[in-house]
Amino acid sequence: MKENNGGRSTGQKIGYGDLAFYRFIIDSIPVGVLTVDSELRISSFNHWAEKLTGYRAEEAMGRFCGDVLQGGKCSIQCPLKTIFSLKNPISRLDSTIQNRDGEVIPVRMNTAALLDDQGELLGGVEAFQDISYRKALEREKDNFVSMVAHDMRSSLSIIGGFVLRLLRSDRKTDEDKEEKYLEIVKNEAAKLEILIDEFLEFSRIQTGRLKLNLSVTSLDKVLMELYEAYQPRAADLGISLDLRSDSGLPLIEADTRQLRRVFANLMDNAIKFSETGGTITISSHRSKEGVVVKVRDDGMGIPPDELPSIFDAFHRGKVGEKIKGFGLGLASVKAIVEAHGGRVRVESEQGKESIFEVLLPKNSVNEG
Repeated sequence: MKENNGGRSTGQKIGYGDLAFYRFIIDSIPVGVLTVDSELRISSFNHWAEKLTGYRAEEAMGRFCGDVLQGGKCSIQCPLKTIFSLKNPISRLDSTIQNRDGEVIPVRMNTAALLDDQGELLGGVEAFQDISYRKALEREKDNFVSMVAHDMRSSLSIIGGFVLRLLRSDRKTDEDKEEKYLEIVKNEAAKLEILIDEFLEFSRIQTGRLKLNLSVTSLDKVLMELYEAYQPRAADLGISLDLRSDSGLPLIEADTRQLRRVFANLMDNAIKFSETGGTITISSHRSKEGVVVKVRDDGMGIPPDELPSIFDAFHRGKVGEKIKGFGLGLASVKAIVEAHGGRVRVESEQGKESIFEVLLPKNSVNEG
């Protein structure tokens, strides 16, 4: 006797308990799921489909799916009509739907036909997931690339212009003016170097490739140097810095330059979101797993719904939207720490504090 995908023998009936269990699973999956009959009328509509479309299940039942979803592909190449004719599932199709309020939502769809044991068409199932956040990140990425290209072209034009002036100048040209031109060229070249570094950092994060130049590193020294470097800036903003460290932290095998970037990014982040009169505390200690460094600020905190995506590239959150930057700092932190075999995590209470914790594991610690 042949079995279907659910492992049930052909001809075996599905009981009430089975249906209730299947319904529970479908409603629990954080994806909109609907089924239609062979005439494309909605026959089931899960909880997440209700949330995405704004329609209650009882309002959607019996209606043509195109009238409810108003999908971007409905009038061009309806996915359900396509699978009805081909009887092959369609996966990872990007489209849009329109909710009850008229808002257009980008979605990723997966569609399949529902067939009986003889292969006759019963209807279809469509699962769709909101990908607004992913599309926003793609726009941020495109904006970043365009902005870097624009700024590079601008600096190159300035450099070229002043070099041309120097080449065309005669020997009577004022030395002070020549020095001023050279200073401008030098500054623009420095800006170019920073832009290229940022672009390369972005590229490495996107591809997951970070090359480390490992050497014996004193974490105490790295943290002390950063503490001293950030003191004037913090003082100007009315923010206190506090450095606390276990005595005699072990030397670790790490890329010193990249680790400095990790903690500099965390310090920049803490200062950005701290207010006058606040305190930033950098602490480090040994643990059973290795060495732990924490950067704590008593600033505005992070909303709970943003914590899962805080280390994503281009994520700035609602609070960070008004603050200059591309949202690459924390993504860089995560990539660098994980390249060292470590991990980074964050704890935050909105309106009170944020604590970023970096663990460098034992296998990167030189116990000798």
